[in-house]
Amino acid sequence: MKLKVVILSLSVFAYTGFTAQNIQNNPGSNHGNKFEQLGTILPTPNIYRTASGAPGHGYWQNRADYNITAYLDEDKRNLKGSETVTYYNNSPDDLDYIWLQLDENEHSSVRNAGYDASSVLRPSTTDQQLKATELPVKDNGYGVSLEKVTDASGNALKYTVNKTMMRIDLPKVLKKGEQFVFKVDWNYNISNRMKMGGRGGYENFPADGNDLYTMAQWYPRMCVYSDFQGWQNHQFTGRGEFALVFGDFKVSMNVPADHIVGGTGECKNYDQVLTSDQLSRYRKAENAAEPIEIVTLDEAKKAEKNHSKQRKTWVFEAKDVRDFAWTSSRKFVWDGMRVTIPENNNKVMAMSFYPKESYGLYRKFSTKAVAHTIKTYSEFTIPYPYPVAQSVEAANGMEYPMICFNFGRTEKDGTYSEGTKNGMLGVIIHEVGHNFFPMIINSDERQWAWMDEGLNTFTEYLTEEKWDNKFPSKRGPAWTIVDYMKLPKDQLEPIMSNSENIVQYGPNAYSKPATGLNILRETIMGRELFDKAFKTYAKRWAFKHPEPADLFRTMEDASGEDLDWFWRGWFYGTDPVDIAIDKVTVAVPNLETDPKAAAEVKYQVEKPLVNSFEDLSKIRNREDKNIKFYVDGDKDAQDFYYRYDRGQEKVDNNKEYTVKTEASLRLDAKDKEKFKNITGYQIDFVNKGGLVMPIILEFTFEDGSKLYDKSAAQIWRLNEQKVSKTYYFEKKVKSIQLDPMRETADIDTTNNFWSSTGSGTENSKFQLFKQKQEGGTVRGGSTGKVNPMQASGKS
Repeated sequence: MKLKVVILSLSVFAYTGFTAQNIQNNPGSNHGNKFEQLGTILPTPNIYRTASGAPGHGYWQNRADYNITAYLDEDKRNLKGSETVTYYNNSPDDLDYIWLQLDENEHSSVRNAGYDASSVLRPSTTDQQLKATELPVKDNGYGVSLEKVTDASGNALKYTVNKTMMRIDLPKVLKKGEQFVFKVDWNYNISNRMKMGGRGGYENFPADGNDLYTMAQWYPRMCVYSDFQGWQNHQFTGRGEFALVFGDFKVSMNVPADHIVGGTGECKNYDQVLTSDQLSRYRKAENAAEPIEIVTLDEAKKAEKNHSKQRKTWVFEAKDVRDFAWTSSRKFVWDGMRVTIPENNNKVMAMSFYPKESYGLYRKFSTKAVAHTIKTYSEFTIPYPYPVAQSVEAANGMEYPMICFNFGRTEKDGTYSEGTKNGMLGVIIHEVGHNFFPMIINSDERQWAWMDEGLNTFTEYLTEEKWDNKFPSKRGPAWTIVDYMKLPKDQLEPIMSNSENIVQYGPNAYSKPATGLNILRETIMGRELFDKAFKTYAKRWAFKHPEPADLFRTMEDASGEDLDWFWRGWFYGTDPVDIAIDKVTVAVPNLETDPKAAAEVKYQVEKPLVNSFEDLSKIRNREDKNIKFYVDGDKDAQDFYYRYDRGQEKVDNNKEYTVKTEASLRLDAKDKEKFKNITGYQIDFVNKGGLVMPIILEFTFEDGSKLYDKSAAQIWRLNEQKVSKTYYFEKKVKSIQLDPMRETADIDTTNNFWSSTGSGTENSKFQLFKQKQEGGTVRGGSTGKVNPMQASGKS
């Protein structure tokens, strides 16, 4: 679903509900927290989901096939349906009931989820918005009316409706490997989506008196039963979207004869519902490289004027999809073209449906944007597997398998603003892209909105970039998330929060995860490593039900990068990035440093190196007659120090010895020439925001040249609050810029800059000597001092 990003500055928010905890390993310390492994924060790997992030050898998921007939009553604005559902239990569990979703009950005044929101008096309102509060609340006539629920033989089934969910009690236990067939007949009054909101409904066009129907969440849909949650039967509140099972659909839609229908999957009877001219154009479009109008603008305008009372039935079939949506209107212009996916040679029919009000934009761009989207997403995830991809202009922004509802209309004279054009392109790319997340990589939207919206927004950004390098993407680049990240903590929550408990839904579920993935790709992992790992995740979990840990683990498993610090900070926390240049110490060498003279150091021979205190274990071991110490039984191991430690060797430990230290040397003329232009720079950084990130620096020198350096985020691992970096250059540094390309989402760039002429500088000198010889003391070698063996005369 496409949301506009709106950041509100509100005073205080409080919420309760599930969020994933960012457990600190070493609280109170300046290290040992941000770089610790996620450990028990992630679920324990098992036979269903492995520690590598891949599905396990015991992975399973249930399935549901649907055969549905629908009757659209345009006069009454009512939808009547009948479905036969075949539910397959592939789980190892016995099921004695099943759950279905009745999403249309969210429009009901008495059967909705009941998730009230806080409300205040408005400073102004309109006559249509103001009405007296009704207590008790009256039934507004919307929501699902169940007519019949039976088994395959027509026997009534016991069921219970709880708001937006329905439980059917099975006549007998459904065991592993078994299937259950049942039937549901229902109807509901279709809501005016422009007034009541929501994803499905109708839009009325007063100028010509016609409706445009977007039929979404329109049939009772199976809930997911999974290895990680059991039944996902959390109520549909209108925000947290959907968790759905895969299956095959056959859907027959009986609509007014002059309506044009688009839907999930492929229409199986175009020859019965299209005119001969329209069918001929469709056949041409199947092999066209440019969009061809299948229903022309003139035909759509003509159809608007005649409200047929005749009926036609459109039949669609779709395989391996998690949902089915459709649209119906006599207002539609319809165009299409063929696009081939290079990765699998899949020939896809890209199509668009739109009223005349959006003709000037959609005829020019929509179908081409559909084709561009599925091709680009195929490059970054998996090859698009379906035969159709469709965009419908419906003043909306919502996604379903192979079809999505978008927005973007021209002025009456056919012109449009750049903002309208870009908004249309953005929403088409976003909603078509949802075919991949979550329609194929089928995450639980009800629990984790970011797993589909965030991943999809990220891939949308990549696709927008490949559409037009000047496209003004507002979600993805690191700098675009800064305003959200700098909000007070009481207006934030971790990305790893339940969909219903998010205050700033757009930034949290869409922008922040998309930005995080882009930072991983561009700044932390690099494009090659990231792209391989991201494709691995998509491939592993295509047509399956991934959870967050599956993504996190796969990204690490496929890249060889330890990213737990990033998941912990960006996904489980609310700290922002604010790394500051605290101070720069500039030091030059003293080339005239007086050499240090050789000196004599007095010392005494070492005493036996035994512990000053005998601990309990040593005493007990010595008293235990069953313990035989190795050296006591091996005469060859009883050397001088064996006896020395036991007082059996006599050494004068009071005698003084002397050892001479080596003198340093003065720099010669050649050395002075070599180092005369060297300047050292110690840059002290402070982590003011809390979230660790790589340190990226741009050095500008007095001659105008530039150098760049990047330290990985792990530079913070031993001190998460302060670090320093030292550089030596043969040219004078004029300025230092931290994060010059604004790629880490730093919320305060005013503390990212140092100038040699500004404040925050400490000047000093350091001594420079000439080293007499290469190398140094060998570890474990002679120190030059007399040892006890030598002092005893037994060397």
